[in-house]
Amino acid sequence: METRELRYFVAVAEEAHVGRAAQRLGMAQPPLSRAIGQLERRLGTALFVRTPRGVTLTSAGETLLHEGRAALAAVEAAERRTRRAAAAGGRASVVLTAKAGASEELMAKLLDAYAAEPDAVDVEVVLSPPGHQAPMLRDGRADVAILHRPFDDTSGFDADELLVEDQLLILPSGHPASARTSMTVAEAASIPDLPLPRWPHLDGSYPDGPGPELRDLTQVLQLVRLGRAAVVLPEAVRADLRDGLAVVPLSDAPRVTTVIAWPSHSTSAGVAGLVRTAARL
Repeated sequence: METRELRYFVAVAEEAHVGRAAQRLGMAQPPLSRAIGQLERRLGTALFVRTPRGVTLTSAGETLLHEGRAALAAVEAAERRTRRAAAAGGRASVVLTAKAGASEELMAKLLDAYAAEPDAVDVEVVLSPPGHQAPMLRDGRADVAILHRPFDDTSGFDADELLVEDQLLILPSGHPASARTSMTVAEAASIPDLPLPRWPHLDGSYPDGPGPELRDLTQVLQLVRLGRAAVVLPEAVRADLRDGLAVVPLSDAPRVTTVIAWPSHSTSAGVAGLVRTAARL
């Protein structure tokens, strides 16, 4: 398959309509339909079920959509990393991405320890909103990432576990609920005057709900101190909490596993060194 064919297929699959996909791709509908038909003949299977309203994926089409997105992301990543290497003029470097405001102590220890290694390369740290780290790793904007299961998708990456921890409810210290010794997730989400924040999807939109729309942990912790919200975070956040905040353990929240992740095909010596240092720590 050619990358052009995969781009055509992914566009039709995501739009669920050949006409809309043609508009998105800036081409006429007939050649797009012919290209999809040629791809199906080559693979020996139908990828779509055609209906008067549009198209739906077959089971084979679902598989190709998953694999095709990964393949296109790998091509895009190769282009980005090649351009970065050219721009660096032969100077080795690594881009590490992590959630803004998360895992601060862990990252500080990691970066300090790695910088002391004799073969250490420059590390550029890119902090971004929750949910952006895995896509950045897939499309080549980053070489290595600090991710958190079960919230981040680590499929297709190699990863080493760094930390496993419980989750806590962070709330204003003077609130009546701060006197609780433990709480369930459902109870935490139903405190009437302390809504949980809503984090953005990758497209920038927000899920429906009563909580404030937020983009980083600094913002949400300020709102918590002001008595306008509560937030559920991993236990490691205790070390960074200032006055005005209280914590209540959550009895049924899933444990959070912090991992360092990198593309399975990576050959970067800098990434390998950073991962070795993380594993040693």
